[in-house]
Amino acid sequence: MTIKSTLTGAAIAAALLSTSAAAEVLFWSTQAKPVEEAQAMREQVLSGFAGEVDYQPNDGGPWITRLNAELEAGSGSIGVLGALHGDFSAMDPENLVDLDDLGVSAASDTFNSLAMLGTDNMQYIPWMQASYIMAANREALPYLPDGADINALTYDQLIAWAANVHEATGEPRFGFPAGPNGLKHRFFQGYLYPSYTDGVVRTFASEAAVGAWEAFRELWAHTNPGSTNFSFMQEQLLNGDAWIVFDHTSRLAQAFNDRPDDFVAFPAPAGPTGRGFMPVIAGVAIPATAPDMDEARALVEHMLLPETQIATLRATNFFPVVDVELPDDLPPSVQAAGAAVATMSASPDANPGLLPAGLGDKGGEFNRVFVDTFERIILAGQPIEAVLEDQKETLMRIMEETGAPCWAPDAPSEGACPVE
Repeated sequence: MTIKSTLTGAAIAAALLSTSAAAEVLFWSTQAKPVEEAQAMREQVLSGFAGEVDYQPNDGGPWITRLNAELEAGSGSIGVLGALHGDFSAMDPENLVDLDDLGVSAASDTFNSLAMLGTDNMQYIPWMQASYIMAANREALPYLPDGADINALTYDQLIAWAANVHEATGEPRFGFPAGPNGLKHRFFQGYLYPSYTDGVVRTFASEAAVGAWEAFRELWAHTNPGSTNFSFMQEQLLNGDAWIVFDHTSRLAQAFNDRPDDFVAFPAPAGPTGRGFMPVIAGVAIPATAPDMDEARALVEHMLLPETQIATLRATNFFPVVDVELPDDLPPSVQAAGAAVATMSASPDANPGLLPAGLGDKGGEFNRVFVDTFERIILAGQPIEAVLEDQKETLMRIMEETGAPCWAPDAPSEGACPVE
């Protein structure tokens, strides 16, 4: 009798432990990895969730290794995945739960379309975003071309604006991060090429690409020649060397925080094939092996609540993907950049050029193709068509060696993305 009671008690205890474990959702993420961010995620972002969450951030290698092991086993403990678009796009959509029925999504139709991963259903839900934007000294605003809307500029209008400032001040005051540590390659990959060619790899040497470089050459005529030494454009905004600039939000923050009334942030301009921009999109998804689907779905919904999105912004400096009113107590840089990023990503002509994916250790060589092209065409004045044809060979080799398939805005490919 005693033995039977003991066994029964042990079984009950085991069942209770099992129930408790099942109620805790393992949030397996590649984002918010620094200790401070991870702690903020647990204490500020996830504390408002009705259930229990075990937030565990990891590097990409361990993240995919454990996930694949659970998928291969047909069962596991991971309830919700947090990762970049590129991580999800490398997965088989059949290993993710369709999330259409949740009824939550991003404010950007473009982001929601990307989250379908080529299917007809939401395979992940956009969660947070970062990007590159434009910024200007307010002294430049009177020189905007007639009829130009700073939140919906075209490249032609940007060139005209830079020319007007140049003529009025006697100095070229467009600033571009072309220095050794500048992020110039991201401008070409995510902004100029998508805006003019609706591609990056396939269209690298196309007739449309020639037009893109011709436009940038016009803009360069009104660019501060010291830009070849500029890396963080906040410095040039603050010292007056540049009145109109492009850079990553984090590299403009000091200017807005130090002198918030002097500067304005706004979306990147649009070209013939849309408003190219490079979003860093993170999403949340549910693996097919999640142990408690109801709790996992509830957590995904929680991550898209406006108050959760604001808490995530405070914890990670990644911006919301849903329509929210930013609180007044956020740093000026966050408020300015957040509004510009939201306007850009939700614009009807948005045409995102995603971060390169699948290149492995060839990522640096890929970036170098665009840097070399810039230096030869813009700085050395070499013929555009000849440079593109020459660099095309290098780009083809990189794509063939890596076998990396195309990413947006290039059309999908079977195998290595072709350079057409």
